[in-house]
Amino acid sequence: MKANRIHNFNPGPAALPLSVLEEIQENFLDFKGSGMSITEISHRSKQFDAVINDAMARTKRLLNLDDRFQVLFIQGGASMQFCMIPMNFLADDKSADYVDTGTWSTKAVKEAQIQDKPIKVVASSADKNYAYIPRDIRFNEEAAFVHLTSNNTIKGTQWSNFPDTGAVPILCDMSSDIMSRPLDCNKFGLIYAGAQKNAGPAGVCLVIIRDDMLERVPENVPTMLKYSTYAAKNSMYNTPPCFAIYTVDLVLKWLEETIGGLDKMAALNRDKADLLYDLIDGSDFYRATAQNDSRSLMNVTFRLPDENLEQQFVQQALENGLGGLKGHRSVGGCRASIYNAASLESVKALTDFMMSFENKNG
Repeated sequence: MKANRIHNFNPGPAALPLSVLEEIQENFLDFKGSGMSITEISHRSKQFDAVINDAMARTKRLLNLDDRFQVLFIQGGASMQFCMIPMNFLADDKSADYVDTGTWSTKAVKEAQIQDKPIKVVASSADKNYAYIPRDIRFNEEAAFVHLTSNNTIKGTQWSNFPDTGAVPILCDMSSDIMSRPLDCNKFGLIYAGAQKNAGPAGVCLVIIRDDMLERVPENVPTMLKYSTYAAKNSMYNTPPCFAIYTVDLVLKWLEETIGGLDKMAALNRDKADLLYDLIDGSDFYRATAQNDSRSLMNVTFRLPDENLEQQFVQQALENGLGGLKGHRSVGGCRASIYNAASLESVKALTDFMMSFENKNG
């Protein structure tokens, strides 16, 4: 029986490639001839070794990572990374620079402050309700690191280019735009990404860490909160989230073998975003919330003339097979999350509906 699937614009957990879901379905009861589901095999088995090592290798190839970088899989989501980073990399005699571009970076700042770690918020876009990415930031040359959030899912802003921080490593939350575009990873000491938006299902955080950052990890950090624990044991110090890592591996395979790499994925993502933003900009009915030069290619946030129309829009969109368009509860409005797995056809279906809704209600 064919599934009745909608166009999925959920912000996370979000759409996965249909071919990935079909492969999971086909092999779910008998993984690689083992007679067991991927959810049943031992994480110490040769079968799972092959899965996790393939996911690490594909991550390195897609991002063109050299031997200085290790790929880790950690539970706890990006939110646990907010506390792990200052624990691992911020000694009492050093300070770190944070850039506050909205909800998730604000939470990262809070987690460092809870630990009484010496940090400085060197730039913020709070003055305009986080509608832009700060420019011309003066970073501290002696900082232990600079912390950024590459994409703001709630406010719809994104770093199109990362700042020059000199010799200071950037530690970056890329939960909502990892694998959406090529990266020059040389300026990053650590990249982390909750998989559930753009790389897989909920339950695992992808962490890319440079070897020199591992050398900074102190011994007095709890075992499961130390990056060196995961690096030393191939992310299998304890039982990892096997199914989530397996799904990430399949998504990476799709990116590499079906899409053809991150350059092609970035072009597709640009086409999707342009289609939506062009409609919004050409309308007197819809209004984008992010400043033009800071707009996200992953999360398109917009408002309608009033909240009643927004509620009607979200409800009628769902009735027409378009789901996940309600804005975050903290800001309201509407939001289309157009991550890698959201197809161009889905975005065209959305823009067709938006034009129809405007014609009836504008």
